[in-house]
Amino acid sequence: MPNKKRPKVYVTRKLPEPVETRMRELFDTELNIDDTPRTQHELVAAMQTMDVLVPTVTDRIDAAMIAQARPNLKLIANFGNGTDNIDVIAAADKGIAVTNTPNVLSEDTADMTMALILAVPRRLTEGARILEESGQWSGWSPTWMLGRRIWGKRLGIIGMGRIGVAVARRAKAFGLSIHYHNRNRVHPGTEEELEATYWDSLDQMLARVDIVSVNCPSTPATFHLLSARRLDLLRSEAYIVNTARGGIIDEAALIKNLQAGKIAGAGLDVFEHEPAVNPKFIRLAEEGKVVMLPHMGSATIEGRIDMGEKVIINIRTVFDGHRPPDRVLPGI
Repeated sequence: MPNKKRPKVYVTRKLPEPVETRMRELFDTELNIDDTPRTQHELVAAMQTMDVLVPTVTDRIDAAMIAQARPNLKLIANFGNGTDNIDVIAAADKGIAVTNTPNVLSEDTADMTMALILAVPRRLTEGARILEESGQWSGWSPTWMLGRRIWGKRLGIIGMGRIGVAVARRAKAFGLSIHYHNRNRVHPGTEEELEATYWDSLDQMLARVDIVSVNCPSTPATFHLLSARRLDLLRSEAYIVNTARGGIIDEAALIKNLQAGKIAGAGLDVFEHEPAVNPKFIRLAEEGKVVMLPHMGSATIEGRIDMGEKVIINIRTVFDGHRPPDRVLPGI
């Protein structure tokens, strides 16, 4: 596209080099070279001078900020699948399109979910830490570092979208029995393939499974979906894994139940107030009750490049005068 017609694009964080290079080729792009998170003031300034804002999950774009955007801002092209960091309704009211990058991170996130499903019951990080830090390993013993068997256990998946289905396929290969709760049942063929049991009642499913995997999107309806009351439904031998969003679980209630031994353990890749992590989780990790990761579920080179390509396609489509393929509409 001719230089004079290139949209002005503001990228809030450092992206993979192939993505940044292509964006510079196609657009008048301002990059974040040192990856320092942008301030609210800087984001508002960009929304007043740029045609496109490319934020990430770490950027909170609220209604007050959107109200200050000028008519030149046509698109907020989120570098990420979820858009809970953006007030989509306020953007729509202002005539600003919002897009995301769906369907490219399912396999990566499912891999990490499965890793946590294995790591928590089998005490993988505890074992690694003994060798790395203490050097106190005295050799194999028939009663030392005993975990729980995965094979034959019931896995309850909350949110049976693309990621949930990808998790189920992996888990089935490990001998887990698949149970799930979703707004709607999956296609009969998928249910048959996975030999999955559908529960329209989340409460009933939670009381019966051995491992819970949280894979639903973050929405007002799913905030603290796993409340104190629901966490109390889990059996004391159960484990919970979350690679979705931290706010879906009531962290205070989860910590309380882990401390009391009402839940056997948790694998967490996301946190309610990240990047801040409750110090009580760190103590629980030291006790072997929690495995924590710093929001790594989708962190693969291939996944990040695929996300960038989605952003580029959405920008080009908008400025070619067409509806972007990944537009996010209010309430959807």
